[in-house]
Amino acid sequence: MPRINLLPWRDEERKERKLKFLVALGGAAIAACVTAFVGYLLMDSMVGAQERRNERLNTEIAELDKQIEKINSLEADKARFIARMDVIEKLQRSRPEIVHIFDEIAKQLPDGVYLTAITQQGRRLKFEGVAQSSTRVSNFMRNIDGNAYLTKPDLEVVENKKDNNVVGATFVLWADLAGAAPDADDAPKPKRHNLQAQGG
Repeated sequence: MPRINLLPWRDEERKERKLKFLVALGGAAIAACVTAFVGYLLMDSMVGAQERRNERLNTEIAELDKQIEKINSLEADKARFIARMDVIEKLQRSRPEIVHIFDEIAKQLPDGVYLTAITQQGRRLKFEGVAQSSTRVSNFMRNIDGNAYLTKPDLEVVENKKDNNVVGATFVLWADLAGAAPDADDAPKPKRHNLQAQGG
């Protein structure tokens, strides 16, 4: 019976299987590289698209911030304009009032009383002057109290002086303008001082 040597065939089959394995391994490596490259390109494209979206959003946010800043500036301008209009309106309303007030002050000023200064603080008037006696200052306060434009006379100080320049009593008194409550920024109400009774 003849003998057949299978070793060369087995070696050749082993080499062929090895070659097929290497080819398959190389194909798998190439496929993996191609897949990784495609995945990298896809991921890079997605990241680029997201960055472009973020950049567009940042640009739109910056534009909105500018518009909001412009709106806030317009609101501030509007508030200042309204405040100016209110001041002008108040001045327009007070023009005839102040004329009547000065007219009434002149009418209610007793003989022997002379005003040296009148100062307005909000809805309050400060009168500074000289009187021949403190009794005449009392008369002036009574006249103010019964007036339609002035109310709540409040004496701050009265001093009797006798020198070469002043004879009589110097005084400072306050009165509220009638028809409105005093503003919050008005001067604090001075303490009432008793008049020193003196004939006049």
